[in-house]
Amino acid sequence: MKRFLGKALNGLKDWEKPTVINTDKAQTYGSAISELKADGKCPKELVHRQVKYLNNLIEADHGKLKQLIKPVRGFKILKTAYATIRGFEVMRALRKGQAAIFNLTGDIRGEACIVERAFRVGPSALTEVVVMLAQNLDTNSCD
Repeated sequence: MKRFLGKALNGLKDWEKPTVINTDKAQTYGSAISELKADGKCPKELVHRQVKYLNNLIEADHGKLKQLIKPVRGFKILKTAYATIRGFEVMRALRKGQAAIFNLTGDIRGEACIVERAFRVGPSALTEVVVMLAQNLDTNSCD
């Protein structure tokens, strides 16, 4: 646990470092945070709150992701895991309306741009499909 927290905190800029960490009541968190404070890898003023249900919103949010990944039986390489989880999260954000702020056009074209940026797909492939669909919808509309 100490290595995990140390790596997580080490990758943050000073202004990004948390002032409060909420965990469940597992003993490993408390000892790991104490050791990190003693080593100087964690701010001395960091508050550690051990409340059993305080982080349930976070736990519940990624529960669906766990259900989707379970049938896959894990991943063999980190690159595959990263790409798959990124895909799940982007699609969930679109479905839940959490990506609406990034949808500049407010329609499917905006969602296509979000997907292109997330997956680093060149704008040609997905945008061409969306344009083609839009044209088909316009020509097939009942006026």
